[in-house]
Amino acid sequence: MEKRTEHKIRQVLPGSIAQELELAAGDVLLEVNGQPVEDVFDYHYLTNEEYLTVMVRKANGEEWELEIEKEFEEDLGIVFENSLMDEYRSCRNKCIFCFIDQMPKGMRETLYFKDDDSRLSFLQGNYVTLTNMSDHDIERIIRYRLEPINISFHTMNPQLRCKMLNNRFAGDIFAKVDALAEAGIEMNGQIVLCRGVNDGEELDYSIRELAKYLPSMRSVSVVPVGLTRFRDGLYPLEPFTPQDAEQVIDCIESWQRKFYREYGLHFVHASDEWYIMAGREVPEEERYDGYLQLENGVGMMRLLRAETEEALARMTAETKEAGHTEDPAEPMREISIATGRLAAPLIRELCGKIREKFPGLTVHVHAVANQFFGELITVSGLITGTDLIGQLKGKPLGTQLLLPVNMLRSGEQVFLDDVTVEELEKALQIKVRIVKSSGQDFVAAVTGKDEEEDG
Repeated sequence: MEKRTEHKIRQVLPGSIAQELELAAGDVLLEVNGQPVEDVFDYHYLTNEEYLTVMVRKANGEEWELEIEKEFEEDLGIVFENSLMDEYRSCRNKCIFCFIDQMPKGMRETLYFKDDDSRLSFLQGNYVTLTNMSDHDIERIIRYRLEPINISFHTMNPQLRCKMLNNRFAGDIFAKVDALAEAGIEMNGQIVLCRGVNDGEELDYSIRELAKYLPSMRSVSVVPVGLTRFRDGLYPLEPFTPQDAEQVIDCIESWQRKFYREYGLHFVHASDEWYIMAGREVPEEERYDGYLQLENGVGMMRLLRAETEEALARMTAETKEAGHTEDPAEPMREISIATGRLAAPLIRELCGKIREKFPGLTVHVHAVANQFFGELITVSGLITGTDLIGQLKGKPLGTQLLLPVNMLRSGEQVFLDDVTVEELEKALQIKVRIVKSSGQDFVAAVTGKDEEEDG
């Protein structure tokens, strides 16, 4: 007899259908509409109905059959102990650029897990290689319309892809991509560019081939490989130079002009790092096609600048509406911001704009060098608590230190090296404030307006 699938409930959301039905943490989902639930794919598909029957086992062992009437696609409000409702699929590849292989020993175990699960692509926007996906998985994506799917291509040359992923089957994914495109499944692509490997003519070829999947393929990002100082025994990769960055941008922008003429969108995008490396201004907002690749660092700086300027303009308008001919005198305020070397010039520029409106404000922007992973790593999201403590001690910090939320583990007050925010505050003897990513949040945190509202 086939084993019955069971999925333990971790949380029932307040005000949800599940709460109305008196479901609770510890209860177990057994079936939906008389069918077993294999994983999150099945669950979303089976529950996206107006009428359904759910079988659960209560903590006391009783089995309840619940008939539910709801809006189509309305969520039941159940959070399961395992968000995938199945075992996580780890990566079978040994990519020449894998960041996890460049991690030092002795860090927490979860940092060494390589996920390559298409279900995480649907749930969280992760990029997957498709190398561990079966035809059955592809069929389910198509049947359930689980989109967009974010795919790490890196190259459209099958032989080169096998080499880059160190997987002899890595070049076999294109039939799967063909099936997704033919079914109209929305996809986004990613290319991690490695100097002398998949750049130059190979990049040009990959962009040309990926464009054949338009309009199902909505966007493609090109990001430079991240190289840490822990590469002993790994494939010999070299960092890109400013001249290399110029060539990458020229290639991408040439394709953007062609795509925009033909399709009305730019399709392929260079991450912000290329522009900073080349000493060029990031593109105007319209070139980002709605910021489809923000999580890959594509357009983050343009968006932050635009949102910051909008927030300041809104403050000025509100001041005028309140009948003030001049801004009221602002109290003196001295704070500091720590960020990566990549974003530091922009943060300084934006703080200068804020100070024009709030002259009583002093902001110290500290660009933190990544000594933990190596100084080639310049993004704020990989800065550790150890580097913050080591480089900020004795520096002017004011009364508060602002840090971007991407420095912390998702939903936790812990940095990559397990240093906590509380430990950082104690070491630096300063209050730390974590700032969300929008320009509105940035302005509110720098000026202290959010604290006034909270007060």
